Amino acid sequence: MYKTKTVVVVMPAYNAATTLQKTYTEVMAQGIVDLVVIVDDASQDKTVEIAERLPNTVVHVHPKNLGYGGNQKSCYNIILKTEADIIIMVHPDYQYTPKLIPAMASMIGNGLYDCVLGSRILGGYALKSGMPLWKYIANRFLTLVENILIGAKLSEYHTGYRAFSRELLEKLPIENNSNDFVFDNQMLTQVIWMGYTVAEISCPTKYFPEASSIDFFKSIKYGFGCLLTALLFRMAKMKIITSKLFPKLGE
Repeated sequence: MYKTKTVVVVMPAYNAATTLQKTYTEVMAQGIVDLVVIVDDASQDKTVEIAERLPNTVVHVHPKNLGYGGNQKSCYNIILKTEADIIIMVHPDYQYTPKLIPAMASMIGNGLYDCVLGSRILGGYALKSGMPLWKYIANRFLTLVENILIGAKLSEYHTGYRAFSRELLEKLPIENNSNDFVFDNQMLTQVIWMGYTVAEISCPTKYFPEASSIDFFKSIKYGFGCLLTALLFRMAKMKIITSKLFPKLGE
C-alpha cells in the first residue's frame, strides 16, 4: 500500500517459468505491493505451477493463447474487480527491474500523474544494457514519427513497464484494441487522446535469452501497427475520420 492507496502489480505471463519467481520476489521486496495478478496466456512450461505457489497472488489461466494484447485485457478486467488504486504492469521475464515500483507508485499516489512509464531511453543506457542496435534504431524512428503525429514529447512509446491510476484505466476503451503486441501502443495513445499527461522515469533493463522479445518479422508488423495508430490518432484529432480506438470524448 502507498499511503492509503492499494497497489496491485499485474504480470501478463507466457512461458515465464525461469524468471517468474525472481521477478515476484523482487516485486514483493519493495514493501508496498498488496496483490499480484498473474494472467497466463496458455504457457507450455511450468509458469502456472510456479504462479499458483506464490502468496498474495491471483492467478488466471487462458485455456488458449489470446496474444499479448488479449492477455492484458484480461489483466485489467480482473484488476478493476479488485480494490486496486494504483496498477503497475511488470513483465515476469525480469527485463524491467521491480525496484522502480515505489517511485512509480508515488508519482500516481501523490496525484501528480495518472500514467507513468519506465523508459529504457532516458539516461542513454539502452544500448549499454544490451538492446540490439536494430531495435534501438527502430525505437527512435517510431518514437520520432509518433511524437510528430500525436503531438507528445515522449522518449519512447514501446516500453512494457507502465503504471496507471484506477481512474484512468476505467476510462480507456481497451476492449477496442488489438489482441497483438500493438495493444501497448494503442493503449498509450489512448491515454494521450483522453488528455492525460504521461510521466517517464529512467529504467535500466536487461537483455538475455529468457527475456521476452518479439522476432524481427513480428517487430516489422508491430512497427507498421504503431505508425497506423499514430496516423489514425492524427486523423481523428483533425476530425477527418472516426475511430473506435479514439472515441469522442465524453462518449
